[in-house]
Amino acid sequence: MTGAYAIAAAVTDPELPVLTLADLGVLRRVEEKAGSVTVVITPTYSGCPALAAIRDDLVRVLTRAGYGDVRVRVELSPAWSSDWISQRGRQALAAAGVSPPGPAPSRQGGPVPLTLLPARRDLRCPRCGSAAAELVSEFGATACKALYRCAGCREPFEHVKEI
Repeated sequence: MTGAYAIAAAVTDPELPVLTLADLGVLRRVEEKAGSVTVVITPTYSGCPALAAIRDDLVRVLTRAGYGDVRVRVELSPAWSSDWISQRGRQALAAAGVSPPGPAPSRQGGPVPLTLLPARRDLRCPRCGSAAAELVSEFGATACKALYRCAGCREPFEHVKEI
């Protein structure tokens, strides 16, 4: 792991600040050449509003670390998957009261099914561990999270969607 990689890996996600870009799985690689650095990221989805903030944070921390030419490149293929979130990242989400995603749905080519019903998710309340949760809204504070309420402790919590 290069120095630039370690610096970029420690940058936190602006929407989920308990996760580093490495733990979230959006940091793909860091390429260093004679004082210049190119950071390659894959956003959680192509319209992610945090993308500009992530880019700015990466440029700022790497410039402060002495790299004169810092570039951030976005790669959309392969598409990010919630399976890329590290185990440490999943534990950090749960500790912060956010339900981590389960396994992403597998697709074997062909068309992607479109349903108008909320996705069925196997999740547990991050506060009390109850599996009895009711969907409040398919969209939480960000589009990548859904809002649930625990039927056991009655506390609301966000769940990172499986993608």
